[in-house]
Amino acid sequence: MGVSFNINPSSSSFAETHSRKHKLLLISNYILLAASSSFIFLTLSLRLFPSLVGFFLILLHVLTIFIAVSSLSVATSSSNKCYAAHMVATVLTGIFQGSVSVLIFASTSDFLGYLKSYVREEDGAVILKLAGALSVLIFFLEWVVLALTFLLRYHAFVGGSNSGAAGASRFQEEDSKAWSRPFQVYV
Repeated sequence: MGVSFNINPSSSSFAETHSRKHKLLLISNYILLAASSSFIFLTLSLRLFPSLVGFFLILLHVLTIFIAVSSLSVATSSSNKCYAAHMVATVLTGIFQGSVSVLIFASTSDFLGYLKSYVREEDGAVILKLAGALSVLIFFLEWVVLALTFLLRYHAFVGGSNSGAAGASRFQEEDSKAWSRPFQVYV
């Protein structure tokens, strides 16, 4: 008597769900790229040569762009180290994006002072609030990308490289006679 798990989905439904998740990840990465580059341009519109705080904001969004570009290849790669580094970087940038949005909306005029903007204060506050809204969007998209990358990686792990019925399952039947006595099941 062996243990058997039938987690072998039909190849058409597996490929369809995988394709849908892959497309959703692709679309969310495109939106993430657009929002991050827009945030960079909004930061640069406040001051042509950014201050130290502006430089770190731009650096954060460059890192976000790098994560969005690399997430598709990491989701399907076989390297666990790249996947782990990508997940850590995604979580950290998501946390920083949320923190930036809270700082922008909580103290707009103080944050505008740290950026040392040349723009009038009323116009700078509007630009900064637009950047804050983009930062909130980026925050949520980071977590969507994180979840979709995990799901694609999970499906690649469970389904293997081929999604057919022959080799899609990681769980195989085991001979219970090879187990030690406490783990044997008697029927």
